[in-house]
Amino acid sequence: MLTHAELKAKALQKPAVRDEYERLNREEFAILDEMLAARRAAGLSQAQVAERMGTKAPAVARLESALASGKHSPSIDTLRKYATALGKRVVVHLV
Repeated sequence: MLTHAELKAKALQKPAVRDEYERLNREEFAILDEMLAARRAAGLSQAQVAERMGTKAPAVARLESALASGKHSPSIDTLRKYATALGKRVVVHLV
């Protein structure tokens, strides 16, 4: 039986799988980059964002790290709460 890491490495040997994996990661990292830049521009810590969202700092840390790891995609509602906490709004475009 293959471990997750072994299965992932084997799958990523296929060019089509690797291309799609990299495309998805670029999109998620772009969202994370925007979120972190907006939080820095607002001058807020994770704890301050969490307070404004009505949650705890570890939840914001998990949200940001989940995007970085690609293990979780936050809901639009969660992104909206995060954006509102920063005085921003979420805009989605399909291209």
